[in-house]
Amino acid sequence: GWEGVGLCSYLLIGFWFKNQDYNDAANKAFIMNRIGDLGMLLGVILIFVQVGSIQYTDVFAKALTLEPATLTTITILLFIGAVGKSAQIPLFTWLPDAMAGPTPVSALIHAATMVTAGVYMVARNNLLYALSPDTLNLIVVVGLATSLFAATIALAQHDIKKVLAYSTVSQLG
Repeated sequence: GWEGVGLCSYLLIGFWFKNQDYNDAANKAFIMNRIGDLGMLLGVILIFVQVGSIQYTDVFAKALTLEPATLTTITILLFIGAVGKSAQIPLFTWLPDAMAGPTPVSALIHAATMVTAGVYMVARNNLLYALSPDTLNLIVVVGLATSLFAATIALAQHDIKKVLAYSTVSQLG
């Protein structure tokens, strides 16, 4: 599902493919999400190498036995995946451009699905994050910076769809 929503987003943003700006927006969203996805993939691979499984019950049972540096690396890599999907700094510029797609579906897939997927993934792995205070500090800094930056940008926008996109990013930060 993680990759499926990314693909749907790309196809939706590029819906009016004859417009080069919309094609560029689709490519930007696709690339930025792949950057985040690479972080998440590396985190999952590192979990598998360290634990021997990617089942939540197995990972959580062995979380206390992991080295703190390894746990921090895993949680940062997973957080990079959340940053890409949830449009947080530095991977936030794709979401306002994603508003190029048809409005009702764009709002549904981006605000209600993709953006919340990153937040859900972090919440679902809360045990790992609770054991990694350095990553929690990073999350606070990125979230706060994203909130302030996106809210400031939203104040200067004239396109209501972009205002809504930045407000969504700001709320999630």
